[in-house]
Amino acid sequence: MKMLRSETSRTVLSLGLLAGAFILFTGAVGMIAAFHEREVVDRFISLGQLLLMLAPFVAAYLGATRLDAQGVGAQAMLGGGIIVGLITAMPTVILLLFNSDEFRFLLDLTLKLIPFVVATVYARRLHKSGSDQRLIIGSWLAIVVLIGIVTFSFALIFEIKGDLRSVLPNISRDWVDVVTFDNRNELMTGIFALLLVSAGAGAAGGIVYNIPPVPRKALLYGLGVTLLVGAFGETVRLILQENVDRDTLKQIFRRDTLRQNPALLLFVVSTVAGYLWAMFGQQARYGFTNLEPSRRRAVNGVGMLIFAGLLLMLPWLIGRTLSDVAVTIGIFVLMGLGLNIAIGLAGLLDLGYVTNYAVGAYILAVLTSIGPLGRLDGVFTFWMVIPLALLAAMCAGFIFAVPVLRMRGDYLAIATLGFGEIIGKLAISDWLKPLIGGAQGVQAIPKPIFLGIELKNPEQLYYIVLAASLVTLFVSIRLNNSRTGRQWMAIREDEDVATAMGIDTARAKLLAFTLSAATGGVAGAIFAAKVGTVFPNSFTVFISINVLSLIIVGGIASNPGIVVGAVVLIGLPELLREFSDFRFLMYGALLVIMMIKRPQGFIPSKLVTHEIRAGVKAKPAVAD
Repeated sequence: MKMLRSETSRTVLSLGLLAGAFILFTGAVGMIAAFHEREVVDRFISLGQLLLMLAPFVAAYLGATRLDAQGVGAQAMLGGGIIVGLITAMPTVILLLFNSDEFRFLLDLTLKLIPFVVATVYARRLHKSGSDQRLIIGSWLAIVVLIGIVTFSFALIFEIKGDLRSVLPNISRDWVDVVTFDNRNELMTGIFALLLVSAGAGAAGGIVYNIPPVPRKALLYGLGVTLLVGAFGETVRLILQENVDRDTLKQIFRRDTLRQNPALLLFVVSTVAGYLWAMFGQQARYGFTNLEPSRRRAVNGVGMLIFAGLLLMLPWLIGRTLSDVAVTIGIFVLMGLGLNIAIGLAGLLDLGYVTNYAVGAYILAVLTSIGPLGRLDGVFTFWMVIPLALLAAMCAGFIFAVPVLRMRGDYLAIATLGFGEIIGKLAISDWLKPLIGGAQGVQAIPKPIFLGIELKNPEQLYYIVLAASLVTLFVSIRLNNSRTGRQWMAIREDEDVATAMGIDTARAKLLAFTLSAATGGVAGAIFAAKVGTVFPNSFTVFISINVLSLIIVGGIASNPGIVVGAVVLIGLPELLREFSDFRFLMYGALLVIMMIKRPQGFIPSKLVTHEIRAGVKAKPAVAD
């Protein structure tokens, strides 16, 4: 019984502290205050406040799953959820007290006590383990000195500056307003409100877990849909305004924020829809699986036709602004499909993929520009240069692949990263300035013309990206199932074994780098035509990191996963402008979570999933 209680306490404490650290960190980097600028539901909850509630809710829900595995009852789960919520709020409460004039002495006292407390706790552990007395005393003194230097320096800075914001600039009045629910002038009232809301969110997490599975799924689905529509209210309004009159939109949205009554109606409708799907969705899937092959193919064909129709109508359904976002997503999908050949199929970690992107963009810019750098004004058109950009990128991929053929793993990644930096330096060099403009870039790039129509709007450029993506997808699928694709997979798994099997690894790797570069060149050419100008600062190493990240998040060697990864990592930051300052922070957090919880990606390749499961189940060999 004591063991069960101690394990339960550790679960509650660890999850509460983890959620509290998350809230404290997001506040310290300015995320909570920035997200507070976007309301999810009009005059009810903002995105920053939602973040404050979501952390204890998720922590309590996860805690309930662990407590359930330990055989703890529903009442204990509810109590555990409340405690998790209170613990989550405590770091923020402490920081609020430190930041106030009335309790400022607590900060100085705490900073001076921290080294002694930490040293004493560590010394007690050494004493329990039977360590030598001199080791215990020496460790205690060392910890006091090392940690004391840091904490006393912090205290000295605070005394000189006189304000916590001098050390943590994002702990501002806006942050205090958010975490105290606009009770900055009545701090104790705000702290009580924070504790109450956090405890309530934790209790909700424990209660939701104890709801039967079908209603629970429906409730979470309805809540998720409502919050997503509210968070992306501006995007939803842009979509609806194409087909809904202005008066109706005003009843649904106040500017770009979802009103309370429509939000409640949406929650009810989506919850009911989620309940019906949870009840009858499994039966529908079972019925589809047991259809005759001919009927199943017919249903699949109808579904494909509907999907194709939606793809063709998409830019006219979502409007110009979102079409521009769709074009950007499509360009990254193109690069993702290309890089997936090198990384997903051949296992070649290429961090210099931006090189191919830049080559394609500059080829189109120089050959079609009508500005001062346009040497061949009127000779080449967009459609004539696209194949040239593709070939130029393939040549660049081949040239850069030759020196790194013998490299593997991290060495290959660092070498290709260097190539990506080289192309950026060349673009701004005086050596190439007469040709590509140096830091001034190439301007006055004309738009594509098709059948006498200038494709200058995002709705029109969308079809170029769509066509290029479909062609690339077809080639990728064919390569995946080809003999060459099997050779790449063999190299990915074990290059030495592939060589022993008779595979020409040098040739296969050269081919992978070369074909992978092709779509990067096409994507760069489309990008140049889209923006009308090409500057060197458009081709930084972060382009390569973005493309690599969307492959990892979506699913390595998974074509549908690349599309999902591009939507998540490229589309969402474009739609949520508050994400712009925290894009790479979110990238890092998402990559860490994916590597821990779902290393195969959102939509994994069946082969990669099989390999991961086989690796988990495999046991190490035991020597005789």
